[in-house]
Amino acid sequence: MTELLSAIAHIVLLLPTGLFLLIALGLLLRRRWRRAGNIVAGGALALLAFLSSNAGARFLVAPLDAMTTPLRAPGNTGAQAIVVLAAGRLQAAPEYGDRDIPDYIALGRLRYAAHLHRRTGLPILVTGGEPRPGAASLADAMASALRDDFGVPVRWVEKRSRNTAENAAFSAALLRQDGVGHVLLVTDAMHMERARTVFQRHGLAVTDAPTMFFGDQARGIKAWLPSAEGMRRSWYASYELLGIAWYRLGGRE
Repeated sequence: MTELLSAIAHIVLLLPTGLFLLIALGLLLRRRWRRAGNIVAGGALALLAFLSSNAGARFLVAPLDAMTTPLRAPGNTGAQAIVVLAAGRLQAAPEYGDRDIPDYIALGRLRYAAHLHRRTGLPILVTGGEPRPGAASLADAMASALRDDFGVPVRWVEKRSRNTAENAAFSAALLRQDGVGHVLLVTDAMHMERARTVFQRHGLAVTDAPTMFFGDQARGIKAWLPSAEGMRRSWYASYELLGIAWYRLGGRE
């Protein structure tokens, strides 16, 4: 039942689906209440256009970015390891011999993890399971990228997890075996609040190591024009805000 409610909430509340549903509702209302229908449909359409711009997306992204801060002195944290969370993948990349490879979001995290490793010398754990049965795990693809493309070793590869909560549970179990209790957690700034919460629930001390801050990158007239990137940011921010609310209500992924 809980999973069903979560799925319904994701469909209804996430952008842009929720706004398209409001537009459809407004068009239905117009048949009987023309004025009310116009207000609902027109308002949802205007909000869709606004949140499809980078400047509009900033209203959702900036509060998430503000929940964490850049790591200025990674060598002075007392952390014992670097944990990198999986993102997405590109399937069967022809230029890599039809192997699955990390998508650009995951690559942003991996690049920053490599940077932190070179500054601190800390060992790295990558975490992310199989996107589908029989496929290579996201963690394996990340480990290959770190070793082959960034020249950085990977000590732990956690490849059973399916979501952020399992990333935390399975990673904490692996790290405890080697006496690690304090980590630098690498993920997007927007994802950090939710990720930190579940890693701390599993007994790890966490120092934020966020990357990819988008909140202050919406400037100039072009920032107000609707774009795919603007909607992507709004979708991502709405997903994280919904996830944070779900966690604070006691829910689990």
